[in-house]
Amino acid sequence: MEIKQISVFLENTTGRLGEVTRVLAQAGINIRAISIADTADFGILRLIVDKSEAAAEALNKAGFTTRQSDVAALEIGDTPGSLAEVMELFQKSQVNIEYLYASLEGKIGKAVVIFKLQDHEKGLKLIKENGLSMIESF
Repeated sequence: MEIKQISVFLENTTGRLGEVTRVLAQAGINIRAISIADTADFGILRLIVDKSEAAAEALNKAGFTTRQSDVAALEIGDTPGSLAEVMELFQKSQVNIEYLYASLEGKIGKAVVIFKLQDHEKGLKLIKENGLSMIESF
């Protein structure tokens, strides 16, 4: 099963990220993973939260533009080479990774990496066939 990611489009201005976190806090939403990519004028904030529908609703109500998409969250060993092994598997199977980021969530000795895959269904099939541990919720 995949996880819903919320992308929030932000103007690159002082305090805008703080507004997002405040809206989520007031709605009782817990952020489980976060990433931001920016340019001079705007940024894309990517979030994994504990209640994605409620988060998107709260953000939209506050005037933010959001989009939800499916991502795969894999639990991998927190050891040198663990991510390289997963990347090699995707490469050999020609599954393109659009982007990835890591979560603060994880068990001792494990890391959680969020993958946005170009062909999501093919990627999920590959993950299952190779016995990789996918996180279904945070």
